[in-house]
Amino acid sequence: MKAVVYERYGPPDVLEVREVAKPVPGDHEVLIKTCATTVTSGDWRARSLDVPVGFGFISRLVFGVSGPRNPVLGTELAGVVESVGKRVSQFKAGDPVFAFSDAGMGCHAEYKCMPEDGAVAPKPATLSFDEAAALSFGGTTALDFFKRGKLQSGETVLVNGASGGVGTAAVQLARYFGARVTGVCSTANLALVKSLGAHRVIDYTRADITQRDETYDVIMDTAGTLPFPRARGLLREHGRLLLVLGRLPDMLRIPWVSMTSGKKIIAGPASGRRADLLVLARLAEAGKYKPVVDRRYPFEQIVDAHRYVDTGHKRGNVIITLAHDG
Repeated sequence: MKAVVYERYGPPDVLEVREVAKPVPGDHEVLIKTCATTVTSGDWRARSLDVPVGFGFISRLVFGVSGPRNPVLGTELAGVVESVGKRVSQFKAGDPVFAFSDAGMGCHAEYKCMPEDGAVAPKPATLSFDEAAALSFGGTTALDFFKRGKLQSGETVLVNGASGGVGTAAVQLARYFGARVTGVCSTANLALVKSLGAHRVIDYTRADITQRDETYDVIMDTAGTLPFPRARGLLREHGRLLLVLGRLPDMLRIPWVSMTSGKKIIAGPASGRRADLLVLARLAEAGKYKPVVDRRYPFEQIVDAHRYVDTGHKRGNVIITLAHDG
């Protein structure tokens, strides 16, 4: 099978499409034929090791000290079950599914094995394979942070970086949970964020949000530009700052902020569970959540897709489509 492989950290040109061995499912695994996958900010950071301040050494421990431990990137996919292990009971060949491999990666390939009881779920009938491939990364990240932040109906939420993969998911999910949502993005993305359900949108190129009078119960920073010193004045008493993208110094403030104020900083990696995939699928079926697709690239042009993601200006999700022979 074909897979996109990288053997050293660096720019998109380190990626190469190669023939590798097709995986064989174990007793409790399903083999998925990939119809679509994505290139996310997580793929960019794992490929380049361009990570927030303080996480350079830690990232090498996670991804590989001298080179990538897992040579195939990609955290999410949608496709069709090709075959199943002999002890699998929940899926059968031919089932359309979507999956999230998270830190296990490996989705930039024509086939991917996943544990039956892992983050694999039936594909929502209302979504194409392209759209379903983009359900997991942004959706599970937003869900996980909102859970840890104990978001309540009626609260006010500010989403900083509202037009990205996580941001577009966060706007929709916060609105679904009954919050009043303000999205922060550039001029070009104001209409998009408004269409996703944001009650208000702020153009960061024209206004400094830290100089405004509004305060919020929850701030989700997906862009890494609202650390606690900047966000402090925007948080209400008992407000929570959700640092999806935070630097190590920001995280070291967490105990001090909790001890000296009623405010909280919530940070650290998000976890993607099967239960979250089922929630996202249910919301998609009900028309309450739909991943935003910016661009589509064929598998053979994945280097170009990485170059586009590296610009930091993608809207929602970048899709990689696969065409199988036969």
